[in-house]
Amino acid sequence: MLANALRILFPFHTDRTVPAENDPRSAVQGSGGNHMAEKNTKPTEVSQLSAALDETSLEQARERFDAARAKVITLAPRERHGIGMQSEKTLHAVLKNYIDSDEDHQEIPVDRYIADIFSGDHIIEIQTANMNAMRAKLACFLPQYPVRVVYPIPAKKQIIWVDPETGEPVKKNRSPLRGSFFHAFRELYKIRPFLSDPNLSFELLLIDLDEYRLLDGWSRDKKRGSHRYDRIPLRMEDRMVLTCPRDYMQLVPADLPEPFTSADFARAAGFKKNGFSTVMLLLTEMGVVERIGKKGNWWLYRVTQDW
Repeated sequence: MLANALRILFPFHTDRTVPAENDPRSAVQGSGGNHMAEKNTKPTEVSQLSAALDETSLEQARERFDAARAKVITLAPRERHGIGMQSEKTLHAVLKNYIDSDEDHQEIPVDRYIADIFSGDHIIEIQTANMNAMRAKLACFLPQYPVRVVYPIPAKKQIIWVDPETGEPVKKNRSPLRGSFFHAFRELYKIRPFLSDPNLSFELLLIDLDEYRLLDGWSRDKKRGSHRYDRIPLRMEDRMVLTCPRDYMQLVPADLPEPFTSADFARAAGFKKNGFSTVMLLLTEMGVVERIGKKGNWWLYRVTQDW
């Protein structure tokens, strides 16, 4: 009953999966090396698309995002073909189509993994949650191809609570938290050994969204321990592309006096002084800032002179 009710609430969801043995994308070449589906990929075209996304303006990126959102959400039900598409979440599907709307380039086998988008010479992965789950993929992909990781950060979020029996929304509340590019650092830390790889780049997106959660938790109000059903993206607020250590300079506040502590950095970035140790650690390892001494228990930093 819940499944039927949720299909009414989310008509753009589908549980359709094509069995691997009947899916032409599951056919691989040869018995060794890189195993890729026998598909008519367009490496030059998609690589140019990736380069164009780096150079595009925020307004152009928003237009691409809005077009992808309209494509995914207005299809009822979405027709999905291929591997790994069962119950694909809406945010993931929208971002995949934002990067490349050609489904012939989506969900492509590469070695023993499935790449979200594969051009023949470039891989793009959409990671909407725990980056720790990417470690094995990155270890496989990075020695062979440039990899772009697209990571969305909720900018403004409204939580919509859904009755698990009827599938009907019963209440709404807006989260007081505002997303920031700095919120990606907790996830970047999980793939810390890969961050210096020249084949790895990131596109961070600040996205306004509605989050649908089931009222099935263990607390009296059923909210604690509840399950997230889906996230529906509404608008792209901002984006940041990180292709090399120099790009991380975008995150250093312009009016930051030197030397500075992690607390100084946090305040200059508009945050409370605590919780920026991970940011400073990664910026130090990327060569963006360097430690030059201590002030009491605080490390002192300055922007690396090479910049």
